[in-house]
Amino acid sequence: MASAVATAPAAAPAGSRRRIPPWAWALPPVAVLGLVFLYPLALVVQQSFQPDTGGTSAQAYGDVFASTAFRDALGTTVWLAVGSTAGCLVLGFALALVIAFVPFPGGKAVARFIDVFLSFPSFLITLALLFLYGSVGIANGLWTDATGAAAGPFRFLTTPWGVLLAEITYFTPFVMRPLLAAFSGIETAQLEVASSLGARPARIVRQVILPEALPALAAGGSLVLVLCLNEFGIVLFTGAKGVTTLPMLVYSKAILESDYPGACVVAVVNVLISVGLYGLYRVVSRRAGA
Repeated sequence: MASAVATAPAAAPAGSRRRIPPWAWALPPVAVLGLVFLYPLALVVQQSFQPDTGGTSAQAYGDVFASTAFRDALGTTVWLAVGSTAGCLVLGFALALVIAFVPFPGGKAVARFIDVFLSFPSFLITLALLFLYGSVGIANGLWTDATGAAAGPFRFLTTPWGVLLAEITYFTPFVMRPLLAAFSGIETAQLEVASSLGARPARIVRQVILPEALPALAAGGSLVLVLCLNEFGIVLFTGAKGVTTLPMLVYSKAILESDYPGACVVAVVNVLISVGLYGLYRVVSRRAGA
């Protein structure tokens, strides 16, 4: 037994064991990402260069860019996204100020409800607005019952302003959430000192609170801008006549016109705009230290 023990191979030192290289751990998630996201996106780009007549051509890009429908949809998408983002920033900042710094019963419950609201689908908020202000909604029903008129006066939901209202209503909590997180880090002692020195509430907001909230405003605003550029459900469910955004144009070309190369061209443009805006946001936020 002694000889057996003497001839047994010594255990390999811990440092000499084979280890899995760090890059190998990245292969599974990269493979899943490529299969689920990158591969379908590559198919869309490929289809945009394959006309129905066969072969490979960029004719679909020329046809789409030259069409009035695309230019109108691009302009409508941009102004709705910018207008909605501006409205969300103003309304979200005001509401977050009240929730964070104005004590009132149920304030914590409202803050928690904002987290729940973020999980709601966009079409649900649009349906709620239709029930309130639609042509046969509650507001028009009360008007016709009170006046005896054949129809009510509230018809703005089927206009671009109705889409704008719906998007501001739905996306404002996306601005409020980072703002509330930023406001929670502001020490109340700073506000008390500023108030004791004679600063009015408007000056305190402008010189004390707003500088602390700028990174959160940039984060929430950029997120809302990208989401509004790609919003489809709100525009579809409002039924706004003459309001065609880039996502709606993709739907129209693919489903109604069966123009799949044209639909893919519009989709590629929409993706490039979104990625470009996200890249710009990253550069700005990095320089701002957000």
